[in-house]
Amino acid sequence: MSKEGECIWTINEHKQSGYLIHMMDIQFLGGAGEVGRSAIYINDSLLLDYGLKTATPPQFPVGSVEPEAVVVSHGHLDHVGSIPSLLSGARRPPIHMTAPTLELTRTLAQDTLKLHGGSYNCPFTAEEIRRLPEVAETHQYTQTFSAAGHQITFYNAGHIPGSAHILVDDGETRLLYTADFNTIDQRLVSQTTARPNADVVICETTYSDIEHRARETIETEFVKSVKSTLWEGGTVVIPAFAIGRTQEMLLICEAHGIPCYVDGMGTQITNMLQQYPGFVRNAAALREAKSHARFVTGRDGQRRRIAEKNVAIVTTSGMLSGGPAMTYIPAIGANPVNKITMTGYQVEGTPGRSLLETGGAEIDGQHMTVSAQVEAYDFSAHADSDGIRELLDAYRDATVLLNHGDRCARFAEELRSQNIEASAPEIGQSLTVWTAWAQAR
Repeated sequence: MSKEGECIWTINEHKQSGYLIHMMDIQFLGGAGEVGRSAIYINDSLLLDYGLKTATPPQFPVGSVEPEAVVVSHGHLDHVGSIPSLLSGARRPPIHMTAPTLELTRTLAQDTLKLHGGSYNCPFTAEEIRRLPEVAETHQYTQTFSAAGHQITFYNAGHIPGSAHILVDDGETRLLYTADFNTIDQRLVSQTTARPNADVVICETTYSDIEHRARETIETEFVKSVKSTLWEGGTVVIPAFAIGRTQEMLLICEAHGIPCYVDGMGTQITNMLQQYPGFVRNAAALREAKSHARFVTGRDGQRRRIAEKNVAIVTTSGMLSGGPAMTYIPAIGANPVNKITMTGYQVEGTPGRSLLETGGAEIDGQHMTVSAQVEAYDFSAHADSDGIRELLDAYRDATVLLNHGDRCARFAEELRSQNIEASAPEIGQSLTVWTAWAQAR
């Protein structure tokens, strides 16, 4: 593997030795050395993901692309947030994804336009969102299809419903894009077990320096804490991401008999996921969890009344940056008997991060000091350091490119010390990876 333009001598040497050479071009348009705006361009024709990075203002992939086809790993904003912009003007590249990912992409695009369309130069309009299902092609796991002259196969990535590893085969070189993945079971989705043969692996590194505690232990502690507050007469607000985390919390509440309400975008996502039972671990359990929860459809007056009840409330947003949480937190925050249980990673600069670190946060434009108890539980849907290494152990003979993390370069050094050929590309960087084999092949 080498930077573009730096491998001529090596290639010529191999040719003179009787080897055939095949090259694959890879451009990192986002997601390299960061979490957000994932976008990888293969052979100037095939685009893998096209996300946005949540910031003020939001950040989009660099450069410009005219892909022949797009393949999407899963329906999270940092992987699909810019997808509709690819359909502007006369452009109509086919966009390949699983069926749940298509639904999530549309929902997130509509929400992005609603929240931010007037506050910054949003790269797409409602018209581009409308075009999305016209060009979308959905696929099941392990069913190979063609896109921009490449053979593509999806494998369950164990992250959220519909999430996929993407195997790209151009006839000579096989590239595995892990996207976001998990190597332990969640209640909502099963872990990834797929390890297809690959010459090149682009691997996420979100938690490359973190070892998650046992999932069963975290769930037990969470349930004990919530039940304790309810027994004391308090209310528990559970901020949760709409996609994946809300449904995980509902499954836990149902399994342990915790009375709960669900509010925000998570209600829409929960209803949608029931249409795709093949992409969840236990469709019957999800139906039971939905029946167990009470769905909130009213206005802030109803929410304030619910906040006085002796219940758990699962609501967006997961980082307290908007959504119905803006009503629930002020309603319960002054009572020290009440509790706020954060269930996901809190990005630096978000109200959720501030609440954990200082006991206060800017809620709906006003700084608020919270007297309610605040706790955090690591229900991550990403593989930890052990999980990442477990997956990469199957690819010791491959070229490994690390992305989707804030310590990619350091992790690459660690892997090289263990005889894994790893490097950490930078945003905007173009690489050429090459495969050499004897002419007898």
